[in-house]
Amino acid sequence: MSLFETIAVALWAMLPAYVPNNAAVLAGGGRPIDGGRTWGDRRLLGDGKTWRGTAVGVAAGAALAVALSALAPAASAAVGVDFPTFPAAVAVALPAGAMAGDIAASFLKRRTGRERGAAFPGLDQLDFVVFSLLFAFVAAPAWFGAVFTLPVLAVVVVATPLLHVGTNAVAYALGLKNEPW
Repeated sequence: MSLFETIAVALWAMLPAYVPNNAAVLAGGGRPIDGGRTWGDRRLLGDGKTWRGTAVGVAAGAALAVALSALAPAASAAVGVDFPTFPAAVAVALPAGAMAGDIAASFLKRRTGRERGAAFPGLDQLDFVVFSLLFAFVAAPAWFGAVFTLPVLAVVVVATPLLHVGTNAVAYALGLKNEPW
């Protein structure tokens, strides 16, 4: 697989995991997952992690996976890259893992004394990737092994932080986020 093909497959395969957190921000509001509970003197997660945002994020990522599966044959023929389709379990696992990773990161941020929206370099850019890949592996190990080869995983680990910082800066500039990270 050429470098172009590797990058294209990596981005295609991760799109259902890239979209959920952005969709959750757009859905905004609703009841916090932690219900306002604290551990010690800190919230478990905070007001930014809501049931509605999580549901919308997972649904948006799953819908995108279904759409990408439908488009894969035509996109593969047009671009000359063998894009993967997403089995139903993976279509849900990738975005659910992304949301779980973001929730876990929020929990860690609260435990380390960071307030909502505070930067946590490294964790902010890769939390959702680790969980989405783990969920996809558990949901469909054979599919995972065929799609997420070592070169594809390397592209994901390098490209994701760059994409994350870039999309957050755009969302901040558009007034959709309160901080640029």
